[in-house]
Amino acid sequence: MRRRKRRHSGQRLAAATTARLERANQRWAMDFVSDTLAHGRTFRVLTIIDEYTRECLAIEADTSLPGLRVVRVLQHLADTRGLPEEIHVDHGPEFICRSVRSWCEGHRVLLRYTEPGRPMQNGHIESFNGRFRDECLNANWFLNLGKARTQIQAWRTDYNQARPHSALAHQTPDEFAALLAHRQLQPTMMTQNPKTAPGRSRVSR
Repeated sequence: MRRRKRRHSGQRLAAATTARLERANQRWAMDFVSDTLAHGRTFRVLTIIDEYTRECLAIEADTSLPGLRVVRVLQHLADTRGLPEEIHVDHGPEFICRSVRSWCEGHRVLLRYTEPGRPMQNGHIESFNGRFRDECLNANWFLNLGKARTQIQAWRTDYNQARPHSALAHQTPDEFAALLAHRQLQPTMMTQNPKTAPGRSRVSR
């Protein structure tokens, strides 16, 4: 008797949409990139970006990055930055595993999968990974995993803090994110410190 394959919910299998991006943490994207160390051992790199601010939120490098490790990185980001509304991924085994799906469901984060064979449905992370490979992985000779991690994190810092982006009005991702945070803070400050309404004078005692 043939066993029926377990299927994901239709919502999670829905193709990645092109909804207009309007805010930070609206949509993250993540993917994997592979490379080799000087002695020939392969290592993998998990990349996570915010599609609106274009920030590189995390780059995790190791010889093995199973689903539980992905969850650990996501939880750290959630604790330090807040939760995304949705995350775009492909059908890699680390992204369809129970641990990642359970974490997203438990935190009410929509996990959106691209259609098989259509990586450009996750175009932001594909473009980022292409730049990351050209400028960092292909440009360096990593003697060991520790050296690789150090150089990769240095590249990430430079990308976020020193690379103006045309889609961000030629600001760096960090500058753009800081400006957004400042704009969001202003209404709160005005509510906490209301000024005298126009046309009304203060009552002197």
